[in-house]
Amino acid sequence: MTALLPNFSVPESTAVLLPTTDSPFNLTAAALAGLGSGQSLAPLCTHCCCGFLNRTLAVIFMVSLAFAIVVGNVVTLTVFVQTRQSRTPQGYLKVSLAIADMMVGVLVVPFSVYTEISLMVTSTPPIWYQGSSTSPATSSSLGGLVSPWQPCMLIGPVFAGCTFVSISTIFLMTLERSVAILRPLHKDALVTRRRTLLLILLSWAASFLLALAPLIFSSNFTLEYNECSRMCNYTPLLFGSQLPPDANILLSFPAFDFTLLGGTLAVNIVSFTSIRRYTRKRKLLSEGSLTDGGGGGGGGGCPHRPSFSDIKAAKTIGILTFAFTASFTPIAVFVLGNVVGYTWCNFSFFAFWILTGNSCCNVIIYSVRDHRFRKGVTLLFQREQSPPHGEKT
Repeated sequence: MTALLPNFSVPESTAVLLPTTDSPFNLTAAALAGLGSGQSLAPLCTHCCCGFLNRTLAVIFMVSLAFAIVVGNVVTLTVFVQTRQSRTPQGYLKVSLAIADMMVGVLVVPFSVYTEISLMVTSTPPIWYQGSSTSPATSSSLGGLVSPWQPCMLIGPVFAGCTFVSISTIFLMTLERSVAILRPLHKDALVTRRRTLLLILLSWAASFLLALAPLIFSSNFTLEYNECSRMCNYTPLLFGSQLPPDANILLSFPAFDFTLLGGTLAVNIVSFTSIRRYTRKRKLLSEGSLTDGGGGGGGGGCPHRPSFSDIKAAKTIGILTFAFTASFTPIAVFVLGNVVGYTWCNFSFFAFWILTGNSCCNVIIYSVRDHRFRKGVTLLFQREQSPPHGEKT
């Protein structure tokens, strides 16, 4: 089955929005060649990309992923809200991360499911589908074609913003754990609930401002549902056959993420180095050097060692950082590849959906690493089953 796009012609004198899948920012030379002569747009999708079986499998995968993301993060939020021990700065950061992940499962993935099912059922691409935004369109003051408002103008920034919120929250979690590891006596004074909530609000505001940057600071971008990634992606407006001069603004996305990931890695290295030093000293004490330290107060001992729970939490955040880095790297490679001119249609699908799948990984990591979270889940389900036994607490 080929791409389900309408045929249309575009006046030569106007700037056109024509994203396809074969070159940087989804532009094909064949499509450009056909514009001036008023020829119809060639099919955007091949059988291997957009066949009926392929779309069916993609929809099954998307529905399963959305279910896992929503259920997992609802359980996470419920545990942290109903457990008083979780109402700490670290708990607030975990709630922020869970909300960002759940928004992906509630808004982003269901929209892709709806679009894919619409294509299979009606065989007619919606207005937000790639290449359809020029029909119907009206002239704008910028000399281009403007289509009616489409859901991608919401869904695209939501996905980008939630991605930035996730990495910024992981960065804040790493800072909070590093204070607990390096300055355990000053942790309560430095990391307060008010400061944590303020940093969370700032991270959300900055993340969504960055997600909207291509639309706010440039008039040369729009959002469309991409047939390869099966998501709403940023697309530059083409003037003739030229990309806009500010097309590289999209590189700010991977630059922001890798800057925070680099900072997170550096902080983790410092924290784990300190943990290793404390572990080595504790091992020396257990092997017979207790008299040297006088109970950990001098000599080879460490008077202000972090607690075991702080150390384990730092390792858990390290695993979260590794998981996010592994899921985001394919997106960064895809963006860089597009800028230099590589054609990666199938790879774009795996890149975007690997990143989306990270939204259900955090609850798995908590379940494996955090015994308090496991205990909270157990109490949650026991509380739901308690009424039949007759006692209410």
